Amino acid sequence: MGSVSTELEHGVLLGTGTAPSHHGELLQGVFEEGGGLHRGLVTLPCPLFASNATVRLSRWEPDLTVAPAWKTKALNAARSTLKVLGVSAYGGVLELSGDVAVGRGLGSSTSDVTAAILAVLAAAGRHLAPERIARIAVAAEAATDPLIYFDRMLLFAHREGTVIEDFHRPVPQLEVLGFSSADQEIDTLALPPARYNAWEIECFRALRGLMRRAVTRGDITELGRISTASARINQRFLPVPNFHRLLEIAAESEALGVQVAHSGTVAALLFAPHRPEVEKRMALAGRRLAELSITDHWRYTAGSDSHVSYVHNP
Repeated sequence: MGSVSTELEHGVLLGTGTAPSHHGELLQGVFEEGGGLHRGLVTLPCPLFASNATVRLSRWEPDLTVAPAWKTKALNAARSTLKVLGVSAYGGVLELSGDVAVGRGLGSSTSDVTAAILAVLAAAGRHLAPERIARIAVAAEAATDPLIYFDRMLLFAHREGTVIEDFHRPVPQLEVLGFSSADQEIDTLALPPARYNAWEIECFRALRGLMRRAVTRGDITELGRISTASARINQRFLPVPNFHRLLEIAAESEALGVQVAHSGTVAALLFAPHRPEVEKRMALAGRRLAELSITDHWRYTAGSDSHVSYVHNP
Protein backbone atom coordinates (compact mmCIF):
# COMPACT_ATOMS: atom_id res chain seq x y z
CA MET A 1 0.00 0.00 0.00
CA GLY A 2 2.76 2.40 0.89
CA SER A 3 4.96 3.39 3.75
CA VAL A 4 4.33 5.81 6.57
CA SER A 5 6.71 7.15 9.18
CA THR A 6 6.68 9.46 12.17
CA GLU A 7 9.38 11.88 13.29
CA LEU A 8 9.62 14.73 15.81
CA GLU A 9 11.94 17.54 14.82
CA HIS A 10 12.22 20.99 16.47
CA GLY A 11 8.66 20.74 17.78
CA VAL A 12 7.27 19.89 14.34
CA LEU A 13 5.48 16.62 13.69
CA LEU A 14 6.50 15.10 10.37
CA GLY A 15 4.70 12.32 8.56
CA THR A 16 4.81 10.76 5.11
CA GLY A 17 2.36 8.57 3.24
CA THR A 18 2.34 6.84 -0.13
CA ALA A 19 -0.64 5.45 -2.01
CA PRO A 20 -0.61 3.64 -5.38
CA SER A 21 -2.84 4.28 -8.34
CA HIS A 22 -5.25 1.81 -9.87
CA HIS A 23 -6.06 0.94 -13.48
CA GLY A 24 -9.81 1.35 -13.54
CA GLU A 25 -12.20 -1.49 -12.82
CA LEU A 26 -12.65 -5.15 -13.54
CA LEU A 27 -16.32 -4.73 -12.72
CA GLN A 28 -18.53 -1.73 -12.01
CA GLY A 29 -22.29 -1.37 -11.69
CA VAL A 30 -25.07 -1.55 -9.13
CA PHE A 31 -25.50 -4.46 -6.76
CA GLU A 32 -28.15 -5.62 -4.33
CA GLU A 33 -27.19 -5.69 -0.67
CA GLY A 34 -29.19 -5.24 2.51
CA GLY A 35 -32.43 -4.81 0.64
CA GLY A 36 -31.19 -1.95 -1.53
CA LEU A 37 -29.11 -1.19 -4.61
CA HIS A 38 -25.59 0.15 -4.19
CA ARG A 39 -23.15 1.44 -6.77
CA GLY A 40 -20.02 -0.65 -6.51
CA LEU A 41 -16.81 -1.64 -8.22
CA VAL A 42 -13.94 -4.10 -8.21
CA THR A 43 -10.69 -2.23 -8.79
CA LEU A 44 -7.70 -3.43 -10.81
CA PRO A 45 -4.63 -2.34 -8.81
CA CYS A 46 -1.69 -0.67 -10.54
CA PRO A 47 1.70 -0.17 -8.85
CA LEU A 48 3.10 1.78 -11.82
CA PHE A 49 2.15 5.17 -10.42
CA ALA A 50 1.77 6.61 -6.92
CA SER A 51 1.05 9.74 -4.90
CA ASN A 52 3.38 10.82 -2.11
CA ALA A 53 2.40 13.09 0.76
CA THR A 54 4.50 14.83 3.40
CA VAL A 55 2.90 16.78 6.22
CA ARG A 56 4.56 19.10 8.72
CA LEU A 57 2.36 19.89 11.69
CA SER A 58 2.83 22.47 14.42
CA ARG A 59 0.66 23.97 17.14
CA TRP A 60 2.10 27.37 16.19
CA GLU A 61 0.67 27.32 12.65
CA PRO A 62 -2.84 28.85 12.33
CA ASP A 63 -4.07 26.54 9.59
CA LEU A 64 -3.17 23.59 7.39
CA THR A 65 -2.38 24.46 3.75
CA VAL A 66 -1.53 22.33 0.74
CA ALA A 67 0.96 22.49 -2.10
CA PRO A 68 0.07 22.44 -4.95
CA ALA A 69 -2.79 24.70 -3.86
CA TRP A 70 -5.36 23.12 -6.21
CA LYS A 71 -5.25 19.74 -4.44
CA THR A 72 -8.08 20.74 -2.13
CA LYS A 73 -9.57 17.24 -1.82
CA ALA A 74 -6.40 15.96 -0.19
CA LEU A 75 -6.33 19.05 2.04
CA ASN A 76 -9.92 18.42 3.15
CA ALA A 77 -9.07 14.78 3.89
CA ALA A 78 -6.04 15.80 5.95
CA ARG A 79 -8.08 18.32 7.95
CA SER A 80 -10.82 15.73 8.55
CA THR A 81 -8.23 13.25 9.77
CA LEU A 82 -6.85 15.79 12.24
CA LYS A 83 -10.39 16.36 13.50
CA VAL A 84 -11.06 12.63 13.87
CA LEU A 85 -7.82 12.27 15.83
CA GLY A 86 -8.72 15.20 18.08
CA VAL A 87 -5.71 17.29 17.04
CA SER A 88 -7.41 19.82 14.77
CA ALA A 89 -5.55 22.63 16.55
CA TYR A 90 -2.46 21.74 14.52
CA GLY A 91 -1.64 23.67 11.36
CA GLY A 92 1.18 23.34 8.89
CA VAL A 93 1.84 22.33 5.31
CA LEU A 94 0.76 19.28 3.32
CA GLU A 95 2.96 18.68 0.26
CA LEU A 96 1.92 16.30 -2.50
CA SER A 97 3.90 14.85 -5.36
CA GLY A 98 3.59 11.89 -7.67
CA ASP A 99 3.14 10.66 -11.20
CA VAL A 100 -0.53 9.64 -11.38
CA ALA A 101 -2.02 11.26 -14.48
CA VAL A 102 -5.14 13.35 -13.82
CA GLY A 103 -8.44 12.65 -15.59
CA ARG A 104 -7.44 9.26 -16.99
CA GLY A 105 -9.26 6.97 -14.59
CA LEU A 106 -6.12 6.00 -12.69
CA GLY A 107 -7.47 7.23 -9.35
CA SER A 108 -5.24 10.29 -9.02
CA SER A 109 -7.62 12.00 -6.59
CA THR A 110 -7.97 8.95 -4.36
CA SER A 111 -4.21 8.38 -4.42
CA ASP A 112 -3.66 11.95 -3.20
CA VAL A 113 -6.40 11.71 -0.58
CA THR A 114 -5.23 8.34 0.76
CA ALA A 115 -1.59 9.42 0.89
CA ALA A 116 -2.59 12.60 2.75
CA ILE A 117 -4.57 10.66 5.36
CA LEU A 118 -1.68 8.24 5.88
CA ALA A 119 0.77 11.13 6.25
CA VAL A 120 -1.35 12.76 8.97
CA LEU A 121 -1.73 9.45 10.79
CA ALA A 122 2.03 8.97 10.63
CA ALA A 123 2.72 12.45 11.98
CA ALA A 124 0.33 11.89 14.85
CA GLY A 125 1.64 8.37 15.50
CA ARG A 126 -1.89 7.00 15.20
CA HIS A 127 -3.76 4.35 13.25
CA LEU A 128 -7.27 4.10 11.86
CA ALA A 129 -9.10 1.07 10.52
CA PRO A 130 -9.30 0.86 6.70
CA GLU A 131 -13.06 1.37 6.76
CA ARG A 132 -12.64 4.61 8.73
CA ILE A 133 -10.02 5.85 6.27
CA ALA A 134 -12.37 4.99 3.40
CA ARG A 135 -15.17 7.05 4.96
CA ILE A 136 -12.88 10.05 5.38
CA ALA A 137 -11.82 9.68 1.74
CA VAL A 138 -15.35 9.49 0.36
CA ALA A 139 -16.36 12.56 2.39
CA ALA A 140 -13.44 14.46 0.86
CA GLU A 141 -14.06 13.54 -2.78
CA ALA A 142 -17.68 12.28 -3.06
CA ALA A 143 -16.53 8.97 -4.55
CA THR A 144 -13.39 7.05 -3.71
CA ASP A 145 -11.53 3.92 -4.73
CA PRO A 146 -10.58 1.18 -2.23
CA LEU A 147 -6.83 1.84 -2.38
CA ILE A 148 -6.50 1.40 1.38
CA TYR A 149 -7.56 -2.25 0.93
CA PHE A 150 -4.44 -3.08 -1.02
CA ASP A 151 -4.16 -6.69 0.10
CA ARG A 152 -7.39 -8.20 -1.26
CA MET A 153 -10.19 -7.91 -3.79
CA LEU A 154 -13.42 -6.21 -2.79
CA LEU A 155 -16.75 -5.22 -4.21
CA PHE A 156 -16.66 -1.67 -2.89
CA ALA A 157 -19.39 0.96 -2.66
CA HIS A 158 -17.33 3.88 -3.94
CA ARG A 159 -19.92 6.56 -3.15
CA GLU A 160 -20.47 5.28 0.38
CA GLY A 161 -16.98 4.17 1.40
CA THR A 162 -18.20 0.74 2.51
CA VAL A 163 -17.45 -2.84 1.52
CA ILE A 164 -20.33 -4.61 -0.22
CA GLU A 165 -18.50 -7.93 -0.38
CA ASP A 166 -15.02 -9.00 0.67
CA PHE A 167 -13.73 -11.81 -1.55
CA HIS A 168 -10.93 -12.58 0.96
CA ARG A 169 -8.42 -13.23 -1.80
CA PRO A 170 -5.62 -11.20 -3.37
CA VAL A 171 -5.83 -10.21 -7.01
CA PRO A 172 -4.77 -13.17 -9.18
CA GLN A 173 -1.73 -12.50 -11.32
CA LEU A 174 -2.58 -10.80 -14.60
CA GLU A 175 -0.35 -9.36 -17.29
CA VAL A 176 -1.75 -5.93 -18.12
CA LEU A 177 -1.05 -4.12 -21.39
CA GLY A 178 -2.44 -0.68 -20.63
CA PHE A 179 -3.03 2.34 -22.83
CA SER A 180 -5.14 5.47 -23.02
CA SER A 181 -8.09 5.21 -25.39
CA ALA A 182 -8.44 9.00 -25.82
CA ASP A 183 -6.39 12.16 -25.36
CA GLN A 184 -8.78 14.28 -23.32
CA GLU A 185 -9.06 14.39 -19.55
CA ILE A 186 -12.34 13.41 -17.89
CA ASP A 187 -13.80 15.10 -14.83
CA THR A 188 -15.06 12.04 -12.99
CA LEU A 189 -17.35 13.94 -10.64
CA ALA A 190 -18.89 15.86 -13.55
CA LEU A 191 -20.03 12.61 -15.16
CA PRO A 192 -23.67 11.83 -14.40
CA PRO A 193 -24.03 8.51 -12.56
CA ALA A 194 -24.94 5.72 -14.96
CA ARG A 195 -28.64 4.86 -14.97
CA TYR A 196 -28.69 1.12 -15.48
CA ASN A 197 -31.77 -0.62 -16.80
CA ALA A 198 -33.36 -3.75 -15.33
CA TRP A 199 -31.53 -6.06 -17.72
CA GLU A 200 -28.15 -4.55 -16.79
CA ILE A 201 -28.91 -4.86 -13.06
CA GLU A 202 -29.63 -8.55 -13.57
CA CYS A 203 -26.34 -8.86 -15.46
CA PHE A 204 -24.50 -7.33 -12.51
CA ARG A 205 -26.12 -9.87 -10.18
CA ALA A 206 -24.76 -12.70 -12.34
CA LEU A 207 -21.35 -11.05 -12.79
CA ARG A 208 -20.98 -10.66 -9.03
CA GLY A 209 -21.52 -14.38 -8.56
CA LEU A 210 -19.09 -15.18 -11.35
CA MET A 211 -16.54 -12.80 -9.82
CA ARG A 212 -16.85 -14.52 -6.44
CA ARG A 213 -16.24 -17.91 -8.05
CA ALA A 214 -13.40 -16.68 -10.26
CA VAL A 215 -11.52 -15.09 -7.36
CA THR A 216 -11.99 -18.13 -5.14
CA ARG A 217 -10.64 -20.44 -7.84
CA GLY A 218 -8.02 -18.04 -9.16
CA ASP A 219 -9.68 -18.40 -12.57
CA ILE A 220 -8.18 -15.60 -14.63
CA THR A 221 -9.92 -16.76 -17.81
CA GLU A 222 -13.27 -16.13 -16.14
CA LEU A 223 -11.94 -12.86 -14.75
CA GLY A 224 -11.15 -11.71 -18.29
CA ARG A 225 -14.69 -12.54 -19.43
CA ILE A 226 -16.18 -10.60 -16.51
CA SER A 227 -14.01 -7.59 -17.26
CA THR A 228 -15.04 -7.64 -20.92
CA ALA A 229 -18.73 -7.95 -20.02
CA SER A 230 -18.50 -4.96 -17.67
CA ALA A 231 -16.66 -2.95 -20.34
CA ARG A 232 -19.41 -3.78 -22.85
CA ILE A 233 -22.13 -2.49 -20.53
CA ASN A 234 -20.14 0.69 -19.89
CA GLN A 235 -20.09 1.46 -23.62
CA ARG A 236 -23.62 2.85 -23.22
CA PHE A 237 -22.39 5.46 -20.73
CA LEU A 238 -18.75 6.30 -21.56
CA PRO A 239 -17.89 4.75 -24.93
CA VAL A 240 -14.31 3.65 -25.59
CA PRO A 241 -13.32 4.58 -29.16
CA ASN A 242 -12.79 1.60 -31.50
CA PHE A 243 -14.17 -0.76 -28.86
CA HIS A 244 -15.19 -3.42 -31.38
CA ARG A 245 -11.70 -3.33 -32.86
CA LEU A 246 -10.24 -3.77 -29.35
CA LEU A 247 -12.37 -6.89 -28.96
CA GLU A 248 -10.97 -8.18 -32.25
CA ILE A 249 -7.40 -7.45 -31.13
CA ALA A 250 -8.07 -9.29 -27.88
CA ALA A 251 -9.28 -12.33 -29.79
CA GLU A 252 -6.40 -12.22 -32.29
CA SER A 253 -3.75 -11.95 -29.55
CA GLU A 254 -5.52 -14.51 -27.33
CA ALA A 255 -5.93 -12.04 -24.51
CA LEU A 256 -8.12 -12.92 -21.55
CA GLY A 257 -10.27 -9.86 -22.16
CA VAL A 258 -10.63 -6.10 -22.35
CA GLN A 259 -10.57 -3.92 -19.23
CA VAL A 260 -11.53 -0.24 -18.96
CA ALA A 261 -11.67 2.61 -16.50
CA HIS A 262 -15.43 3.10 -16.26
CA SER A 263 -15.00 6.83 -15.64
CA GLY A 264 -11.76 7.51 -17.48
CA THR A 265 -9.79 6.97 -20.68
CA VAL A 266 -7.51 4.17 -19.48
CA ALA A 267 -8.07 0.71 -20.95
CA ALA A 268 -6.11 -2.53 -21.14
CA LEU A 269 -5.82 -5.95 -22.62
CA LEU A 270 -5.41 -8.66 -19.99
CA PHE A 271 -3.15 -11.67 -20.50
CA ALA A 272 -2.34 -14.82 -18.58
CA PRO A 273 1.19 -14.72 -17.13
CA HIS A 274 3.62 -17.61 -17.56
CA ARG A 275 1.78 -18.99 -20.58
CA PRO A 276 3.78 -20.01 -23.65
CA GLU A 277 4.28 -17.20 -26.16
CA VAL A 278 2.69 -14.55 -23.92
CA GLU A 279 5.44 -12.12 -24.97
CA LYS A 280 4.65 -12.68 -28.65
CA ARG A 281 0.94 -12.27 -28.01
CA MET A 282 1.42 -9.00 -26.16
CA ALA A 283 3.79 -7.74 -28.88
CA LEU A 284 1.15 -8.58 -31.50
CA ALA A 285 -1.45 -6.68 -29.50
CA GLY A 286 0.90 -3.70 -29.32
CA ARG A 287 1.31 -3.68 -33.09
CA ARG A 288 -2.43 -3.85 -33.63
CA LEU A 289 -2.98 -1.00 -31.18
CA ALA A 290 -0.44 1.06 -33.11
CA GLU A 291 -2.64 0.65 -36.18
CA LEU A 292 -5.27 2.57 -34.20
CA SER A 293 -2.66 5.30 -33.48
CA ILE A 294 -2.32 4.04 -29.89
CA THR A 295 1.47 4.00 -29.55
CA ASP A 296 1.98 4.69 -25.84
CA HIS A 297 1.64 1.46 -23.88
CA TRP A 298 2.53 0.46 -20.36
CA ARG A 299 2.84 -3.03 -19.06
CA TYR A 300 2.79 -4.47 -15.56
CA THR A 301 1.82 -7.58 -13.62
CA ALA A 302 -1.17 -7.13 -11.35
CA GLY A 303 -1.48 -9.39 -8.34
CA SER A 304 0.93 -10.93 -5.90
CA ASP A 305 4.67 -10.63 -6.63
CA SER A 306 3.86 -7.84 -9.07
CA HIS A 307 6.54 -6.08 -11.04
CA VAL A 308 6.32 -3.01 -13.23
CA SER A 309 7.85 -1.65 -16.41
CA TYR A 310 7.06 1.10 -18.87
CA VAL A 311 7.18 0.63 -22.64
CA HIS A 312 7.01 3.44 -25.15
CA ASN A 313 6.47 2.36 -28.74
CA PRO A 314 6.85 5.35 -31.06
